[in-house]
Amino acid sequence: MAITGVYETVLYAADVRAAAAFYATVLELRLVDGPDELAVAFRLDDGGVLLIFDPSRSSLPGRPAPSHGATGAGHVAFSVEDGTLDAWTETLRERGVEIELEKPWLNGGRSIYVRDPAGNSVELVEGDLWPA
Repeated sequence: MAITGVYETVLYAADVRAAAAFYATVLELRLVDGPDELAVAFRLDDGGVLLIFDPSRSSLPGRPAPSHGATGAGHVAFSVEDGTLDAWTETLRERGVEIELEKPWLNGGRSIYVRDPAGNSVELVEGDLWPA
């Protein structure tokens, strides 16, 4: 018996529709549900799901799933295909997205960091950052 991966990742945004537009248009994620006033869902190529919830609504009791929420900026890191991080950097700049940090890692991986409309930290990673 073992955990085999992360199935869902949740970020929080008071304006779900603005966050949905960023992830669909700027990062080109595949929309699979919503957006509505509560949430939006995106399916990633590896099968995982990114959910974005309005924390004021998702923390209410009596929902079909246990209530949850967070305040402050969250963080998510997406893997990108090898050799494409520079193209992502250029594309994001062309789309008016500020690159907050470009980071080379000791083992050869690289990252760029941007902010979504809710202030969440979004990292795009090329290569591997962590020991196996």
